[in-house]
Amino acid sequence: MKLGIIGLPNVGKSTLFNSLTRLNAEVANFPFTTINPNVGIVTVFDERLEKLSKVISHEKLTYTTIEFVDIAGLVKGASKGEGLGNKFLSHIREVDGIIHVVRCFEDKDIAHISGNVSPVDDIEVVNTELALADLEYLERSLTKVEKLVKGGDKKAILERDLLIKIRDNLNKLIPIRDIVFSNEEKEILKNYFFLTIKPILYVANVSENVCNGIESLREKVKRAKTELIEVNCKLELELSELSEEESKDFYKELNIKESALKRLVNSAYRLIDLITFFTVKEPEIKAWPIVKGTKAVEAAGKIHSDMMRGFISAEVINWEDLLKIGSWADARQKGALSLEGKDYIVKDGDVIQFKFAV
Repeated sequence: MKLGIIGLPNVGKSTLFNSLTRLNAEVANFPFTTINPNVGIVTVFDERLEKLSKVISHEKLTYTTIEFVDIAGLVKGASKGEGLGNKFLSHIREVDGIIHVVRCFEDKDIAHISGNVSPVDDIEVVNTELALADLEYLERSLTKVEKLVKGGDKKAILERDLLIKIRDNLNKLIPIRDIVFSNEEKEILKNYFFLTIKPILYVANVSENVCNGIESLREKVKRAKTELIEVNCKLELELSELSEEESKDFYKELNIKESALKRLVNSAYRLIDLITFFTVKEPEIKAWPIVKGTKAVEAAGKIHSDMMRGFISAEVINWEDLLKIGSWADARQKGALSLEGKDYIVKDGDVIQFKFAV
């Protein structure tokens, strides 16, 4: 999973990135400190994997990971090349989901690009630029599809109608993710690289001096049917520099139940509709993230293309049931493993061994 951290300049994107990844991306009080994206890979702790490791023989334990990309600040006019313009937008096209950081604190020592802290106005600037970039990309695509329609390509008619439908919504600043599509339309969309189709969650960068507009931001995000995570990015960065034991004590003292990383990971999984299945083939116990609704044969392909190509069957057991039994061999002996075919829909927490032949 690859998540892009975006927002206006000087809102705390790199500070959040550093707190999540424990890297040292440059942070400064002026626009475009970040030019080329900073990239950091973070291990996603899963207590289920930890528990399985206590009873299943293994030499290696492999968690899932998230790749965070700290992308340069966007400004009004980016879709027309202002600021870092198209370079910024191209980096967003490469991620699976968007974390939009919004400044929600007052600090006269940290400049705001418009001179006034207004969270709702700030996200409107970013969302408008993403919609305008999609419109420009759409118009180029529509020109090509129209030529196919004139040439008698019947399949192109549906594609043209779909692009017109999207254009009508984007002109009203309705992001593509909020448009309802048929299954046939969804298949066509897989060939496109729109920005506003990407799932998005918002991070309100707060401090002791929370700005007046945060309540309006909460209401706007709620209407958008996504999530808002309120994070003191500066504090999280300071805590990330402590040992695990020290940070736990501080979180408890500050009455913070979970770190920003854990909250973001949980939200990101919901955002992209991810679940996790496990494999316990010696010498490794491994967690695999997949999209909810993935079939067994597709999950096998996540491990290796040969497994998908030569898929025979999948032996499946829930992780809690395997934990109680204690070993894969005992689970097989007790008849606790279910034998599933290609079309089995993998469930969160399934432990699977695939049979295949190539």
